[in-house]
Amino acid sequence: MEKTIDLICAGEVLIDCIGQQTNATIAETTSYERFLGGSPTNVAMNAAKLGLSVELVASCGADGMGNFILDSLQKVKVGTQGVTQSETAATSIILVSKSTGTPDFISYRSSDFLIESVQFPNEILQKAKIFHTTCFALSKNPAQKTIIETAQLATQLGVKTSIDLNFSERIWPNRNEAQKVIALYLATDPFVKLSEDDCFRFFGKTQSESFILDYFHELGATTICLTKGKDGVILSDKEYGKIHQAALPIAEIKDTTGAGDAFWTGFLYAQLQQKNWEETLLIAQKLAVLKLQYLGALPSDLDIVNYLNQ
Repeated sequence: MEKTIDLICAGEVLIDCIGQQTNATIAETTSYERFLGGSPTNVAMNAAKLGLSVELVASCGADGMGNFILDSLQKVKVGTQGVTQSETAATSIILVSKSTGTPDFISYRSSDFLIESVQFPNEILQKAKIFHTTCFALSKNPAQKTIIETAQLATQLGVKTSIDLNFSERIWPNRNEAQKVIALYLATDPFVKLSEDDCFRFFGKTQSESFILDYFHELGATTICLTKGKDGVILSDKEYGKIHQAALPIAEIKDTTGAGDAFWTGFLYAQLQQKNWEETLLIAQKLAVLKLQYLGALPSDLDIVNYLNQ
């Protein structure tokens, strides 16, 4: 079957309420602004703005926030046939501090994990090139079971898998369970994106770079991207070897929320364009830098593709 869908993003769709006071704690924040959020949702929207064919599989409430979500997705041409609206569970909401570093958050989860296998018809999977999810999405059933089984099926159908290992013990308190579930997903040989903060939370302590890369390679991942903030990014590929790419300069950081999602969108976009690893990392970094200059989503009126190719 012809591969007409560039990317399927599966996982959390929710409302990010981002604080309006920079570098204030959530306790200190007095006002918030509403944005469409959720890591796979951010990737889906970014990818659609880059002209990719994208489907989002997710769950929200049959409420005002859920209607806002569907309207926002459709405006940027993200496919929503896999998005369901629950009549019994409200749209999930996360309060996020506005930060120039790693933001703090409080989650109010209700409908985001209500993802069922019926939302992944085989004819859609067969048309896809990449299937992407997150650690957040795998943290709770039925989404956990659904996404693992779908990733395994996708691999059999020749679809490349991908995961953002955005582990947080606040979202997934049982670290041992998380490691076992992640091992199942990594057996599909996904592209893996993780940060130093993710690794500290995932292992419960600081681990060396070599330990981290070896650990995820041994679970089945051929290609791993470890982002290191101001120290750039490490890509480790079993066949190619290891690359360290320095961070790009940025004059002003307005908001870090979603920067990792922008980076990973750029990575997947570049791979779909068959770029080499150095070009892939540069495109990913450029998209992350662009996102850091805006509060909320990447603006729709920017010529992002031209910017990435400069």
